[in-house]
Amino acid sequence: MRVLIACEFSGIVRDAFLARGHDAMSCDLLDTEKPGPHYKGDVHDILGDGWDLMIAHPPCTHLAVSGARWFKAKQQQQAEALDFVRMLMNAPIERIAIENPVSIISSRIRKPDQIIHPWQFGHGETKTTCLWLTGLPRLKPTEIVDGRTARIHRMPPSPDRWRDRSRTYPGIAAAMAQQWT
Repeated sequence: MRVLIACEFSGIVRDAFLARGHDAMSCDLLDTEKPGPHYKGDVHDILGDGWDLMIAHPPCTHLAVSGARWFKAKQQQQAEALDFVRMLMNAPIERIAIENPVSIISSRIRKPDQIIHPWQFGHGETKTTCLWLTGLPRLKPTEIVDGRTARIHRMPPSPDRWRDRSRTYPGIAAAMAQQWT
């Protein structure tokens, strides 16, 4: 199966699919953190390259409700971010998952098909993650664990905070690779 992981620099989701024998590639404007198949550039360039599945992680900077206090000052950026999400949702790919935190996607485009947390996939943390699915089943929890730490939410300010908050948990990536192929 040909799998595109859009807007991913970490390589975590890409590598979960590669480990299961799939032809997977990540794509981001940034370099990948881990060696592996990666397109550094605009996802528009490769959307029509015959993918069977796309998992997209559009930037949440102008979408996440955690930044609601700044919404009034960034209406143009929000409109552009929502247009980008719509473009991903309407890509010429049969199976699509869009992943984002609780965001205005829910009120401006449509409600998510599923909400998951890391603690359902082997990580004792909370991080409300919404999934908008096309042609895919809902993820089934693989390892419910104790612990409900809000580590991501409580990260102190730092230049790399956005980067650290954006990484997909390996247990969630493994569930995607196992259940969506």
